[in-house]
Amino acid sequence: MLDSPYNDLDRPPLSQAALTKAVVRPGVLWSRLSVVDRTGSTNADLAQAAREGAHEGAVLIAELQLAGRGRLGRVWTAPSRSGLTFSLLLRPAVPPARQGWVTLLVALAAASAVRRVAGVDVRLKWPNDLLVGERKLAGVLAERVEGAVIVGMGLNVSVRPEELPVGTATSLAIEDAECTDRDPLMRAVLREIETHYRDWVAAEGDADACGLRAAYRAMSATIGNEVRVELPGERVLEGVATGVDGSGHLLVRSGGVDHSLSVGDVVHVRPAVG
Repeated sequence: MLDSPYNDLDRPPLSQAALTKAVVRPGVLWSRLSVVDRTGSTNADLAQAAREGAHEGAVLIAELQLAGRGRLGRVWTAPSRSGLTFSLLLRPAVPPARQGWVTLLVALAAASAVRRVAGVDVRLKWPNDLLVGERKLAGVLAERVEGAVIVGMGLNVSVRPEELPVGTATSLAIEDAECTDRDPLMRAVLREIETHYRDWVAAEGDADACGLRAAYRAMSATIGNEVRVELPGERVLEGVATGVDGSGHLLVRSGGVDHSLSVGDVVHVRPAVG
């Protein structure tokens, strides 16, 4: 009985049938939704599906992910049924130069849904983290595969303090959220992603025309902050994050020069005490 979905009554299993009925309908983005007890990586599974010609809108949710990855190859782990671990298969008909917005779009949509349903002040750290204060609530990872974009997310819902992999993480339960029921949270996240995604695609990926850049800026914890950005090749850039450009790149002003960064690991620099 150790693997029974009912051995922790505070963490009931998700219902594939209920979620499918709620979000998979003719005329909506989501074409298929699957919930599995466990898998190595939802991103890897959907990447294989993309190679086999899967349609846009496939959603794969895992109750337990055994080989989840974050950015820069970091491991992402969470106890079974303690969060929302899922991937989406998208085929955005927008210019490749604008597809970098996919990660930011999904992060923004998820943050908006969590704020509304759970009543938690979630902010965004460029490019892919959802924060409460400076504690990480969720991460997003996007990968291009055979003309598709696979977007994965891991969102901590009922993770307890002693279960956190690092002290800089948090969960909705730890933050005393108004809702820690994964079913309405999942529905809200998918609906919010669809709304932003449809507007963005209709605007041919123009983040200003669809209001995406303004919405992202309003919820950003990075823009306006002093940052240290760790870049490939063991380079480091320090400066002030001033915005994001039309491609979703982070703009950092350092030494009087403006830099546009497509990749990098951002650290928010706190003012010196006293």
